[in-house]
Amino acid sequence: MISLETARQIALSLPDTEEYDHFGRPAFKIKGKRTFATLWPVEQRMMVKLSLIDQSVFNTFDPAIFYPVPNKWGLKGATFVELTKVRLDMLTDAITTAWQTASVKTSKS
Repeated sequence: MISLETARQIALSLPDTEEYDHFGRPAFKIKGKRTFATLWPVEQRMMVKLSLIDQSVFNTFDPAIFYPVPNKWGLKGATFVELTKVRLDMLTDAITTAWQTASVKTSKS
């Protein structure tokens, strides 16, 4: 099981990342512009924003751990990660991938 604090520290370890409140949940954005992850403390999960290709790759690994958010955001790459089931290396990879995707989009805007 990965703690919320460990997930937070992984996100905050990435360059130009800041934490902010997103509708009562801790969220992380790059350069003050693009959100790439949100913690869901009560549910013990994290949402990461992935490309649709990356989302399908993580989902293929284990759909009980990585799965699209069940709404229109899930169709755009928003992906839940179950912190009670995910390995540390997989979570780190998912957060880093979400950060990289946001970083590319931030540099283009």
